[in-house]
Amino acid sequence: MSEIGQTISRYRIVEKIGRGGMGEVYLAEDTILDGKVALKFLPDAFISDPDRMARYEREDKLLASLNHTNIAGIYGLEQADGNRFLVLEYGEGDTKSNFYVIDYI
Repeated sequence: MSEIGQTISRYRIVEKIGRGGMGEVYLAEDTILDGKVALKFLPDAFISDPDRMARYEREDKLLASLNHTNIAGIYGLEQADGNRFLVLEYGEGDTKSNFYVIDYI
């Protein structure tokens, strides 16, 4: 997936902050807007399954339409350097409240 210090698209990877069955999550810095974001990288096996990707993209659109303080905002679904990843709002605090959407997807 990614390595600490690596830049992918416009994001510099700072640290790994989570891992689950649906991918790995990293804290990153947006090198253009100078803000923190969470990047969730999808597993290769997931990306290569068209049915799973179609479902995933439908869920992304639904989740992006939600607005709640306990749900991380979705800024985008990107592809760069052979990786597919979500760009999510990053919030400081305990993992359960910050990554509700990340764990769900």
